[in-house]
Amino acid sequence: MANATDHLWMHFTRMASYSANDVPTIVRGEGAYVWDAQGRRYLDGLAGLFVVNAGHGRTELAEAAAKQAGELAYFPLWSYAHPTAVELAERIAALTPGDLNRVFFTTGGSEAVETAWKLARAYFKRTGKPTKHKVVSRYIAYHGTSMGALSITGLPGIKTDFEPLVPGGIKVPNTNFYRAPEHGDDPVAFGRWAAEEIGRAIEREGPETVAAVFLEPVQNSGGCFPPPPGYFERVREICDAYDVLLVSDEVICSWGRLGEYFGAVRYGYQPDIITTAKGITSGYAPLGAMIASDRLMEPFLTETGMFAHGVTFGGHPVSCAVALANLEVFAREDLVGHVRANEAAFRATLEKLNDLPIVGDVRGDGYFYGIELVKDKTTRETFDEAESERLLRGFLSTALFSAGLYCRADDRGDPVVQLAPPLIAGQQQFDEIEQILRAVLTEAWSRL
Repeated sequence: MANATDHLWMHFTRMASYSANDVPTIVRGEGAYVWDAQGRRYLDGLAGLFVVNAGHGRTELAEAAAKQAGELAYFPLWSYAHPTAVELAERIAALTPGDLNRVFFTTGGSEAVETAWKLARAYFKRTGKPTKHKVVSRYIAYHGTSMGALSITGLPGIKTDFEPLVPGGIKVPNTNFYRAPEHGDDPVAFGRWAAEEIGRAIEREGPETVAAVFLEPVQNSGGCFPPPPGYFERVREICDAYDVLLVSDEVICSWGRLGEYFGAVRYGYQPDIITTAKGITSGYAPLGAMIASDRLMEPFLTETGMFAHGVTFGGHPVSCAVALANLEVFAREDLVGHVRANEAAFRATLEKLNDLPIVGDVRGDGYFYGIELVKDKTTRETFDEAESERLLRGFLSTALFSAGLYCRADDRGDPVVQLAPPLIAGQQQFDEIEQILRAVLTEAWSRL
């Protein structure tokens, strides 16, 4: 739309790039596809923003929102409850691993991460360890944009404008095995090393100062880094040894994205806290949550105890009603099982692209993949900053969209194309993704 830049300030957007061009405006969605204002159709290869897990156009989710708004449009969870929040918390607790039975609702992922850090600090203060306040997280990992969550985030490029940030953020290596040549072909040894780096960081800082370790099951930024075998098992042992909380940041990796309701279940580890958002409502309303173990709530159950934290729209009645309807869709259509049944086909289809000289690595799990682009396949040489700028923003992002595929071309780390289609996607969509990527990446290589 020609007037989209007059008043609308878009997120993470170079506004000047639209000084002479119209802003792409999406007006409708159905299933795995969206349409723009000119009527052109695009395959939604990113589920909006890793969000629309049940697919677009689910009228039953819209109807659930309308019905709830007609009954009770809003009431806060500050000393009061409402039925949809009570029921949704119970449903979530039944799906989480172990004793993660305490659900604190937010409106999104950054708030969930912020809440988890605040809980970790408050918990240790109330249990006689007030100096435990620091957080360990991984290089290049994204954990949100609020000041606390941004301090946990490991992306220097999106932090510099807002520094100084909240002190106490400690960074350790991520699990990008493709960029770990010193470990050869041994992912187990690499995973052990990466986990031990967390222990060494805690030792350097002093265990008496470290409250939590924040890790995504599959790290998003950098292009989908799955955990090596044994990695989370060792991290859990390290956290237990130093009395540090393990937070599984599943804002993306929950609600079927990896073929389980929660990524921690997929990889067989027990966190102390899970943070979640996005797919909990499939994007039909904003909602997030911090899910904590029973023991973390115990210090707040005294007669005068209170976790002094909250947000106005956390656990909004309409959002909770949508989430409940979303979970009904998941159960009725077995969307989680659909991902498990089709993830091998998705991987195999994407791996066909390995014959292209520009494709260095195809990695991920479930319906969550990154394709790393390289300048030299043999040496794994990456692109310099200027080349990456020309490749991603100068060509790929626009070319993929013009070809009918909405996805993410990103260089927060090495250049990658990221894919996370709605969980309803099948072989037809996999083939369409591969064909568009093949054509556009082939042209990109010829331009280089």
